[in-house]
Amino acid sequence: MPAAAQWTGKPSVKGSTESIRMALLTASLIGLQFTWGVEMTYCTPYLLELGLTKSKISLVWIAGPLSGLIMQPIVGVIADRSKSRWGRRRPFMVGGTIAVSACLLVLGWTREIVKVFLTEETVREATIALAVLSIYGIDFAINAVQASCRGLIVDTLPIPKQQMGSSWASRMVAVGHLIGYGAGAMDLGKVFGPMLGDSQFKQLTAVAAITLCLTVGITSWATTERVLISDGKDEEGEIGAIDMLKTILKTATNLPTGIAAICFVQFWAWIGWFPFLFYSTTWVGEIYLRYDAPAEAKASGDLTGQVGRIGSLSLIAFSVITFLMSVMLPWFVKSPEEEAPGFTPRPPASIASFVIEVEKYKPSLLTMWTISHCIFAGSMIMAPFVTSLRSATIIVAVCGISWAISCWAPFTFLGVEINRLSGTSNHSYGQIGRSSMELESPVQLHLNHIEESHSSGGAGSGIYLGIMNLYTTLPQFVGTFISWTVFSILEPGKSPELAKEAHPDEHHSTDGPNGIAVCLFIGALSAGVAAVATRRLKRIQGY
Repeated sequence: MPAAAQWTGKPSVKGSTESIRMALLTASLIGLQFTWGVEMTYCTPYLLELGLTKSKISLVWIAGPLSGLIMQPIVGVIADRSKSRWGRRRPFMVGGTIAVSACLLVLGWTREIVKVFLTEETVREATIALAVLSIYGIDFAINAVQASCRGLIVDTLPIPKQQMGSSWASRMVAVGHLIGYGAGAMDLGKVFGPMLGDSQFKQLTAVAAITLCLTVGITSWATTERVLISDGKDEEGEIGAIDMLKTILKTATNLPTGIAAICFVQFWAWIGWFPFLFYSTTWVGEIYLRYDAPAEAKASGDLTGQVGRIGSLSLIAFSVITFLMSVMLPWFVKSPEEEAPGFTPRPPASIASFVIEVEKYKPSLLTMWTISHCIFAGSMIMAPFVTSLRSATIIVAVCGISWAISCWAPFTFLGVEINRLSGTSNHSYGQIGRSSMELESPVQLHLNHIEESHSSGGAGSGIYLGIMNLYTTLPQFVGTFISWTVFSILEPGKSPELAKEAHPDEHHSTDGPNGIAVCLFIGALSAGVAAVATRRLKRIQGY
């Protein structure tokens, strides 16, 4: 029987109130989501403007799932065994942030960098190649940061606080989206002048790099991790590359029932989310250029900036709704431990009868997750029939409800499952619920003084988070194949709305279905499967 892991210190977060501590713990997700937003909002129109076809761009976006498939599980395994005095997650957060920032700046100044080394005749092809390489660098490095940020939350919080931590993470993701899309909708040239570059895209990449460094720095400064002394496997020696892959494969093929069910839902949900996250901005911009834009707008020299700004306006609405839902819904939704056998809420006596009555009508988090899939499917199924910027904006905005829950529910369930498996307190699920309520009333449980018996510290949190990310990234390969097929059939040449030069294969017409809209429609069908799979989770684990 392997020896138990040995630790020193206790996890803690700076701050005078629980809200401040939660905000500091999850602040890194603001910069992380800002960076994802810049990439997803601007890189597709940027590559279209450089001259790539949509079908080729769909292959470029294999970078996302490929990097997630490789980086998150590997970083999770390595971090789980890390004995750094700075903790298991923060060194990877900081190192990955430096790499992401460097790649962002290279992406923004691709043309200038290429012109230093090459002649005018070869600049175009080299510019495209360096831009694609920079995108791959960003995706690989940012996945290391994301794995560490999520792992830090699971490691730091006790079981009763996992849902709160996930809901705060969802809020910070929404804030990152909101700031990113707000910046994208502004004319940054008027704000910063030439200081951060001479185009909207350059300035956004610079702002994203600064924001990511700042927010990751805040979380790293505010959080203290437990330090691993021994993981009980030291006698096996340092883990090699082959052993690491064997560990990941063995864990992935022998997942506990609850975690496997959560991962199955993620798989189908993300076939739908992939085209939305990567192409929705371009879709909204193309709808605008196709149906609503005046002639002078179509003749604009900065089509990338124009499409980015128009698309960002719709995604601002999406982000506002996401943020509002992530703040309000946790108050009206039962957490998993509230549904556990033996759980009894203990509100103050003065409002006890009211609170207990309200509790009867609160939907479960699982029910809300199911509803969120249905909302997303219902919205995306309308995409091929949209013929105005207003309708496109409404559809995108409504998806903010689904995104808020999708950033919250799976990580809540996974965090609970990981901590149940770790057995840190040797309590049953229902006993954990009762124990946590006794701590919270009358004595509040603080993040800067977590009792050892209730600390999550899940020794395998990194690998389980990494494996769930496999089920988030594998469907992106499916989504990439779907989008490549659709674009190859419907729009084999450059985007007729965005391309500045003619292409032999281009149909030159904006008549007929928009390729991105068809991809969104297919994603809606996948979201319907995810809704059915979510209900299956209730039968499996009894949430």
